[in-house]
Amino acid sequence: MPSASRAKPAARAGKKAAGPASPRGALRAKGAVPGGAAAAKELRALLGVMDCLRDPERGCPWDREQTHESIRGSLLEEAYEAIDAIDEKDPAHLKEELGDVLLQTVFHAQLAQEAGAFDFAEVLHALRDKLLRRHPHVFGEVKVRGTDDVLRNWETIKAGEKGGKEVRRILSGVPKSAPPLARARMLQKRAARVGFDWPDAAGAVEKIAEEAGEVASALKSGQTAAVEEELGDLLFSVVNVCRKAHVDPSLALTKANKKFEKRFGKVEDALRAAGKTWKDASLEEMDRAWNAAKGR
Repeated sequence: MPSASRAKPAARAGKKAAGPASPRGALRAKGAVPGGAAAAKELRALLGVMDCLRDPERGCPWDREQTHESIRGSLLEEAYEAIDAIDEKDPAHLKEELGDVLLQTVFHAQLAQEAGAFDFAEVLHALRDKLLRRHPHVFGEVKVRGTDDVLRNWETIKAGEKGGKEVRRILSGVPKSAPPLARARMLQKRAARVGFDWPDAAGAVEKIAEEAGEVASALKSGQTAAVEEELGDLLFSVVNVCRKAHVDPSLALTKANKKFEKRFGKVEDALRAAGKTWKDASLEEMDRAWNAAKGR
């Protein structure tokens, strides 16, 4: 549990509001959040469970051995499982997976607290302050005309948070450890926010055709490095079309994988029903079975 000596965020949160237009004043005017008390109670209990699991004498041996580095992969794994639950439109599964994602946050905060870096309360305080600061159109007097204004303001505020102590590049902050398709989309979105973008999806689609031609030329050259580079450019261009069409490329590819897996299974079933093995079947027979699977 967060110690009393590190409970600075709670003390800061209790400061008097600066005026009727202040973020905290707006929050107080809104009143209590439905379910907030119950959520706070459960969160305190969860922090207590994690503290017990990490207890040097009575805790769980596995939990005691973990470090930020040893569980970093779990954070990504649990996020993907939550995405699967969203795709399945299964509320019960999503509830479970969101809990697993939260567990990763709590675990990392516990490790940081033990190291004297920060605690979970400070994570929450920093997050709340960031949301208040970056939504001046909700908690302040800034006027916006739509989503584009909101995104531009967000980037401007974010750039100013360094206090002018360093030059912050537009693409800095995009996670280097993000999966390649996701990172390509993030880079493109950042660039688009400052106007570096195709006017519409048509230009991005034309770029795919251009890059495909360059891939064909690279293949003719027989130079592996050139083929790799041009295929990378082609994939990047496909991600751009996905972004312009408001489609997540990772999810689109995931669905394509599932579709291929399902159809390939039907091809396998058809060959088995015909008394054929993969070794016995000709490519023409496989194609017929594939086309039949597509038509089902």
